[in-house]
Amino acid sequence: MARSNERLSFIEKTGYSLGDAAANFVFMTMILFQLNFYTDTMGITAATAGLMLLVGRLWDAFFDPMMGVLADRTNTRFGKFRPWVLWTALPWGVVMVLAYTVPASFGPTMKILYACLTNILLMTLYSANNTPYSALSGVMTGDGAERTVLSSYRFVAAMVAQLIVGGVTLPLVAKFGHGNSAVGWQKTMTLWAVVCVVCFIITFLTTRERIQPPPQQKSEWRVDFKGLLANGPWIAMFVLTLSHFIFVSLQGGSTYYYFSYYVDHGKLLEFLQRVGLPQATAATPDGGHPVMNVLGLILAADHSNVASVGYSLFNIASKGITLVGIAFATYLAMRFGKRAIAIVGFLLSAIALSAFILLPSTSIEAMFGLELVRALMYAPTIPLLWAMFADTADYAEWKTGRRSTGVIFATILFALKTGLSIGGAISGLVLSVYGYQPNTTQTPHALLGIRLMASVFPAIFLVIAVVCLIRYRITKSVNEQMSQELAERRRGYSAGVSAPGLPDRGGAVVATN
Repeated sequence: MARSNERLSFIEKTGYSLGDAAANFVFMTMILFQLNFYTDTMGITAATAGLMLLVGRLWDAFFDPMMGVLADRTNTRFGKFRPWVLWTALPWGVVMVLAYTVPASFGPTMKILYACLTNILLMTLYSANNTPYSALSGVMTGDGAERTVLSSYRFVAAMVAQLIVGGVTLPLVAKFGHGNSAVGWQKTMTLWAVVCVVCFIITFLTTRERIQPPPQQKSEWRVDFKGLLANGPWIAMFVLTLSHFIFVSLQGGSTYYYFSYYVDHGKLLEFLQRVGLPQATAATPDGGHPVMNVLGLILAADHSNVASVGYSLFNIASKGITLVGIAFATYLAMRFGKRAIAIVGFLLSAIALSAFILLPSTSIEAMFGLELVRALMYAPTIPLLWAMFADTADYAEWKTGRRSTGVIFATILFALKTGLSIGGAISGLVLSVYGYQPNTTQTPHALLGIRLMASVFPAIFLVIAVVCLIRYRITKSVNEQMSQELAERRRGYSAGVSAPGLPDRGGAVVATN
């Protein structure tokens, strides 16, 4: 692929990546623990908690397009999208703590209302921050290959954050709470909130916006939204994102239940001892391994935390192999194209995930091995999809002469959060329908529901994503042609020359190609 001169420095790529690391302290906590926090710590029923998550995430999803319009029309000396990362940083931190605080004096109804309000506030701030942040990647560089590299940086940082959240959150809750999970959650989320605010400030200070809409383009949000329906790649990515994040919500939210209630704890203990995990004693509560303790990998003397230690090791191993897969994403995309790699990655992931339904509760090695295979196959798709979102903004500009980066990313994020909402609601519904009861031994029927939620159900939505990718038009060759022609067109704008085939007033005319 021909490369433009829009290369990004290591500092800028790293600084940008910290914004998504920060976002994942909320996102992954929401995916992995929010439902469990509501049911087991706040005492809200699974069905009510699932409905509550649906309402909050749907509001967040519908707010995204409004946020995209607002960001596209923001004009400051710092750009359109960077200022929002800064403006939302401190409110984000405050509400993040409130959303995981249990008001001790509140009754059941007031707790539900409080949880709804704080969840909606957190989702609103997430949208006001993450929609402009995501769009920022589409205007930092016009070089398609460099965008893939930028997305790889972003998701390496995101995976590190996910590893920390998945491996460290529950041990910190236990450590800070001393048996009181409500106190533990509040203190843990306070720590994560400080990390988020610092990362957002660094992102703002280290990034720059370089790509602007064509100079003749008028600000017309109705035209921008209407143009989406004529943008075939955007339609494919919208449906794909909806399906993909139903998968993410189902698979991520089910793993904790899977380890807590389905996995044989006796066999899991034997496995953890075989791999050499240390055990706490009265003399050494951290097992003599402070780092392992922070990662949640210290077995209690009475083995009461076997499920949480196994869950932490499972997450850490999965995120570790995911980092390896992400490292190969740029090479694979340059050689075979983003679309081809995403199709193969999703399809193989669906097959591996479905196989979990066949595993008995005692097959611990098979569970870990199968997850490593699934994570490695899935990993390259993570940065590639976000680079493909930016490609759909390029496609619109290439075909019509209009660029609406904020609206494109906002509507994709609408699909993302709607997918999370539906996935969260499905999770609560599945648990309720199959008879799940918190903090007790589950019936065989409830265990079947947990197993399906961790395997077959999310795999179905990955298959839908594959179908969408097959319908996606931006192949490797089209991407190369599009990048070259847009670079030439932008050089013409800089020289004060209108691009061939495009109107002076920004109308929707197909560019010559």
